[in-house]
Amino acid sequence: MPSSPSITIEKLNRLVGTPKCPVVVDVRTDEDFAADPRLIPGSLRREHGSVAAWATALAGRSAVVVCERGKKLSEGVAAWLRHEGIGAEVLDGGFRAWVDAGALLVPVERIPPRDALGQTVWVTRARPKIDRIACPWLIRRFVDPAAVFLFVAPVEVEAVAERFAATPFDVEGVFWSHRGERCSFDAMVEEFGLGSEALLRLATIVRGADTGRPDLAPEAAGLLAVSLGLSRVHSDDLAQLEAGMVLYDAFYRWCRDATDETHNWPQRKASS
Repeated sequence: MPSSPSITIEKLNRLVGTPKCPVVVDVRTDEDFAADPRLIPGSLRREHGSVAAWATALAGRSAVVVCERGKKLSEGVAAWLRHEGIGAEVLDGGFRAWVDAGALLVPVERIPPRDALGQTVWVTRARPKIDRIACPWLIRRFVDPAAVFLFVAPVEVEAVAERFAATPFDVEGVFWSHRGERCSFDAMVEEFGLGSEALLRLATIVRGADTGRPDLAPEAAGLLAVSLGLSRVHSDDLAQLEAGMVLYDAFYRWCRDATDETHNWPQRKASS
């Protein structure tokens, strides 16, 4: 039995992609990481030996610490975080158990370079509707919870990307964009290795709403309507993004947990 608080693979897997997911801190050695350079979705890579220097940055949050097999490195880092007043658990079996369970993993080579604060920075066209809200949701929930999104005039996206070392998305001629009949959200799901049943279902809905194909999924028309409504409610793109995060959280949970559930008006049985 582990000597400190721990979390099972199953429980963490249910939390990944949701607003309640703790910070996942990957403290594998450089050697172990080089042997498998993928991350549990949303993970931060940190050196176990410098935990005293970075621990306070997690103040007010809870954490799950991951090393190769959930032993000494995880135990030590989690103990140090608790010393700093941060709720910390060890992932049972570590990274290797997560891999063996077949859970989602994000290839590090696909994550854009981070800035001096450790954040990825993305840029796209202002006045987002569907893809430009869905993609930031996917990135913040599964790739980089601290990601920064810049919404700028369409003609300035390329120049802003260059001057601010930002990654452009959902514009013509860039890597993170539409590919044939598939939208930018599809591209990110594929490239980030996020092909779970729930995310693939959500990708179909987003594609249908974003590319004028409501026939792809019954929910696509509803997503389009709500997205256009949010763009009218919010004149500030970042405020719209925050509202959209809640919208996509709900769609994701429906795709994952509630597709078989129905709702109707209960009929009172006639008295005999």
